[in-house]
Amino acid sequence: MSDVIEQPATKTHRDENFPVASVLIAREHRPAVLAFYNFVRAADDIADSPDLTPDQKIAGLDRFEAGLLGKDDSIEVAKPLRAVLAARKLPARHALDLLYAFRMDATKTRYANFDELMHYCAYSAAPVGRYVLDVHGESEATWPANDALCSALQIINHTQDCGADYRNLDRVYIPQDAMARHGTDVTALAAPAASPNLLACLHELSAQTAKLVTLGRTLSQQVKDLRLALETAVIGRLAQTLVTLLQTRDPLSQKVHLNKPEMIGWTLLGVGDGFIGRVKGAPQAGAAQTRRA
Repeated sequence: MSDVIEQPATKTHRDENFPVASVLIAREHRPAVLAFYNFVRAADDIADSPDLTPDQKIAGLDRFEAGLLGKDDSIEVAKPLRAVLAARKLPARHALDLLYAFRMDATKTRYANFDELMHYCAYSAAPVGRYVLDVHGESEATWPANDALCSALQIINHTQDCGADYRNLDRVYIPQDAMARHGTDVTALAAPAASPNLLACLHELSAQTAKLVTLGRTLSQQVKDLRLALETAVIGRLAQTLVTLLQTRDPLSQKVHLNKPEMIGWTLLGVGDGFIGRVKGAPQAGAAQTRRA
């Protein structure tokens, strides 16, 4: 098991759909963000490994938790994050929440309905943004918009990768009741192209996700740090672009990712959104709430 844990992460922050510790983030905060990212990415690789049993995954994630809490010094990737948390007097709860989500991934392969999916996102996605907000000293009043945006990003990724997740990990995040309502089931995800029934289901899920994006895009106007406001505006713009694509395309057979030129173009528009939002003024932070079971 230790050999698996010590392997470098399969992805870096430059491989993600959305910017992680980009140049928009102040230099003083980037190491703290990257320490968190590197820790959770390495833990996520354990949860996603096709070569480990559920029990082996849980054991590995338990060791990551011990490393984070200073009870196991063999987990190298935990040490930088542990140091950041101590230096900045930040809680470990956000990383612990993500480890809880990864344990869910190790044993849970189906989600009955959208509420179950949102419960998962509350642990697998929202803590990432909450940690970044904490690093910047932002108010917890920003958390509802953050949770909506982070959950939307998670569901967008689930929808983009729904075929691969099913084929490679037998993991399905598309709500089961939605598939049943549209007269389809998980086996349809193995096809090279989505059936009309599955496509209707996926488009419905993307329409629900678009509502989260709308709320999440108010986050940029709520945070005080200008550079973080621009970063969240870019993420909101990218999320809006992708969720719009997912409402019209088939993720099993069509391109639903952005290439580098597209990323650059939408990023520049997102920066513009951020500046315009600052001029217009901030909405009431925390005006809308997202649920956390």
